[in-house]
Amino acid sequence: MAYLGQHYRTYALDFWGFGESGKKLSSYEIQDFVNMVDEFMDQLGIVQAPLVGHSMGGTVSLSVAIQHPERVTKVTVIGSPVSGSSLALLLKMAGYRPIAVLVHNMMWALKLGIKLSTPLITRDSRWYSMIAQDLDRTTVESFLISISSLHKTNLTKEIKKIKVPVMGMYGNKDIIVDPGQWKLLKHGIPHARIARFAKAGHFPMLDQPRIFQKTLREFLDD
Repeated sequence: MAYLGQHYRTYALDFWGFGESGKKLSSYEIQDFVNMVDEFMDQLGIVQAPLVGHSMGGTVSLSVAIQHPERVTKVTVIGSPVSGSSLALLLKMAGYRPIAVLVHNMMWALKLGIKLSTPLITRDSRWYSMIAQDLDRTTVESFLISISSLHKTNLTKEIKKIKVPVMGMYGNKDIIVDPGQWKLLKHGIPHARIARFAKAGHFPMLDQPRIFQKTLREFLDD
């Protein structure tokens, strides 16, 4: 956001139940977030815009382009599942209520595990403090339902409907989402651009910031 904000008017949207957005839903499924993006744009008078989404946010962005094509001029997805089956096993398990409740009630253990595994996830040590802050704002329901819904999502047949320019950005060392998801994206959208980052994991914007920023801006400006 800090980089993009220097060149474009940008908007950062936290989904319901995450970050600074409220916990106003009884459901936090992917479709709820798709509706939220559409309503957000409507409320701000944004007729069309390029969407840039990381991880689940990218899956939502693709879904918005499928369901509301008039809203979207371009889509960039970063480490995003096209099929939810690509999620890491631990994330899949978190989509089951008993496990989600256990994890949420033992947040200290989750944070410790994340801290210890940070070197495997990203080379940027600042990531842990950011994710720990976000976890403190997340409810059991938003955590459980969103992950479960993402796991069940499969856009492989629907993405062929997307006609606007699309770029997929994937880190080869991603252990959260199978980096091979770029193949599904390219298969469904032959005109999609693919950018792969040899030294990055799930967060190429942190692991290889300069090349990431350059690649993203070139796509947005094209």
